[in-house]
Amino acid sequence: MSPGERRVCLLTGAGGVLGDGFCRALHTEYDIVAVHRTRVPSVPSQHEWFVDPFQPDAAVPDNDSRVHLINADLSRPGEVERVVDLALARFGRVDLLVNNAAHVDHRPNGLIDGDAALDGFEPTFGMNVGVPLRMSTRLAQRGWLHDRAANLARNRNIVNISCASGAKVYPGVQALYAASKAALNHLTRHMAAEFTEFGVRVNALAPYNFPEVVPVENVLHAIYQLDSGTMTGGIFDVDATAAAPQADTGSA
Repeated sequence: MSPGERRVCLLTGAGGVLGDGFCRALHTEYDIVAVHRTRVPSVPSQHEWFVDPFQPDAAVPDNDSRVHLINADLSRPGEVERVVDLALARFGRVDLLVNNAAHVDHRPNGLIDGDAALDGFEPTFGMNVGVPLRMSTRLAQRGWLHDRAANLARNRNIVNISCASGAKVYPGVQALYAASKAALNHLTRHMAAEFTEFGVRVNALAPYNFPEVVPVENVLHAIYQLDSGTMTGGIFDVDATAAAPQADTGSA
């Protein structure tokens, strides 16, 4: 498949474990716009050009599979809009949006130990709920809203990366993080109901504790399956034994 035929994926959180794994495993399958803040995914990017020293004029396949890096702090005003505009300017379209960036806020002394949990509410919900909402909305407004036929033809969709703690209470100190993922799950259902009007699907993956329990490869395969499927409005589990999205924990 030539580079022009690849699906275009806008991926946030590209420097994290899942984002880096996505870029390394799928940079030959997608044209990836990889949004990172501090760490950079370990794949060839637009900042590099490869030359075969023995055949300097020969084409090098790696040059056709470089990810397009965008350094951004998505918590800052205007950064989401800048990212969307840059992605559309670079490739002219986005077929898959993976909202993977997250703020993890674990409070070792619980919610009522001073003001730590109260101070952590806005950054946690801002990144885990507000950024996926803004990224999805701006992309829809600027690239998808009036393009229903192409949206359907290219099977355009959004995959929000949630967590199993968004549906269950686990022992530990992750109340804010879990609550934000629960909100993201329900936002996913509402987005699916609204975005279907212009032919865009929306789902979420809620894996349990990767990479410690669930292999990253299973989560990546689940994203790939959601992108190639027809489902919408679902919150899907990914377990340690199956690489496919599992039973929906709460479809719209």
